[in-house]
Amino acid sequence: MVADDREIEADEQRLVRALENLFRNALEHGREDATVTVGSTQAGFYVADDGQGIATDHQDEVFEDGYTTNDDGTGFGLAIVQSIVEAHGWEITVRDSEDGGARFDVRGITPPTGREDGVTQSPPTDLSG
Repeated sequence: MVADDREIEADEQRLVRALENLFRNALEHGREDATVTVGSTQAGFYVADDGQGIATDHQDEVFEDGYTTNDDGTGFGLAIVQSIVEAHGWEITVRDSEDGGARFDVRGITPPTGREDGVTQSPPTDLSG
């Protein structure tokens, strides 16, 4: 579910990869019928799910290379997300979502050229490839 239609200036391929990794993380660690929501904030955007969430004492570790709680996982998905986010000059944090899952907040996004608020209205982008 996409809560808002927003546009940001970013390397499109890398941003899509970061979003794919966040979606994959939600689906691999959540319920089969998980809902993933993408929304905007004043300083950026968030990706939240209604899965099992991430224990508070592990939230700082999830971005470390090789950190995984899945026997089949590589532990690189969220590390890649953080690398992409930081390469854009942004920051990412994780916390509990309102629905009990995880919420990843990306902040520090500057306005697109000619905009003061950091967002512009645009039609939704089909990320299904």
